[in-house]
This record gives sequence, C-alpha cells and structure tokens, in this order.
Amino acid sequence: MSNEPLPLHWHTPDSWAESAMEDVCQLLDDHAHLERKAATNAMDLLNRWPQPAPPMGWVTTLASIARDETDHLFKVSKLLAQRGRQLSRLHKSTYASGLREMIRMGSGQEELVDRLLVSALIELRSCERFEILGRLCPDPQLNKLYKALWGSEHNHFQVFLKLARQIDKKRGKVEERWQEMLGQEAELIQREPRGPRLHSSG
Repeated sequence: MSNEPLPLHWHTPDSWAESAMEDVCQLLDDHAHLERKAATNAMDLLNRWPQPAPPMGWVTTLASIARDETDHLFKVSKLLAQRGRQLSRLHKSTYASGLREMIRMGSGQEELVDRLLVSALIELRSCERFEILGRLCPDPQLNKLYKALWGSEHNHFQVFLKLARQIDKKRGKVEERWQEMLGQEAELIQREPRGPRLHSSG
C-alpha cells in the first residue's frame, strides 16, 4: 500500500471499522453488490464513446476494469457462500444515488466527465475503506481479501480520473470540477447512517 495520502476531503476514522464489521455477512453482501454495479458501470461507460473520437485505449481500459470488478464479485460472493449466505436480490445505496445527482445530465461531454469523476470518487472511497479493513479486520479471510483488493481500487480511481482529464484536456476544467465533487462527496459520506456497509458513515 502507498504511503501517499488519498486526495479525499474527509478521511474515515479507524473507528468506522467496528460498526462496519458488526455483521460480516451483511458487509460482504453490500460489497458484492458494489462490485456488480462497478462492473456494469464500466461496461456502460465503454459504450459512451466520447466524440469525435475516444482516447486511445478507451475500450480496452474500461473492459479491463469491468473484468477486474467481475473477478472481485466472484471472490466476495464465494466468501459469502462459504459462510452460508448468497447475494441478496435487492440493494440500495443512498451514497451512490447522491453521487449520481452531481452528474450534469444531458450536457454531452460534461456529463461523461462527471460520470467518470463519480466513478473515480466511488473507487477512491472504497480504496480508503479497504485499507482500514486490511489493517483492522480480525477475520483472516477478510483481512487478506481487503489487503489484496486495495491496489486494484487505487488503480481504478486513477484510471477514471485520467480518462476524464483526457476527454476534457482542451477545456482544462476537470481539476476544478474534481475538487468541487470531492467536497460534495465528503459531505455526503458523513450523512450516511452507520452500519455494516462499505460506504456507511464514520
């Protein structure tokens, strides 16, 4: 894991881990759904071709992320099954819904940039939570899982941010928008209820 601090505007305290691990199976179920949605999101972005032409490697990069997320879904679902549970049918995330409300819908390139930045935000926050669980989770299987997944999430957030910058390189507005959305994300995550979810409050 890198010693470089993550560029979040609010950092989760270690005390978050205690409430997150109150129900390990519920935490795993929530995590599996997030991986499922992340895989779907990557494929959706792959189909949103930037005009007039996508950055080099657009398809292979997003296909690689979708593959990673599907692999993570398999690993988390397998751990859940080993504990006598299976993925629940329904899943809601007010955190993700709040992030999606930031997207400037119907604005063409700006909408796509926002979608990429929201994807980066989710990966960034998940990366932070994996680091905490990798240090503090007493369950050996989960401890190993989260230590292993940290690097992937860290890479994904950087890739989404890089793609957003490549699309908007002529306007140069991405940095300003990124900081604005980081601030909104910080407020949003702190309003979330506590509990065994990856994106609960601290």
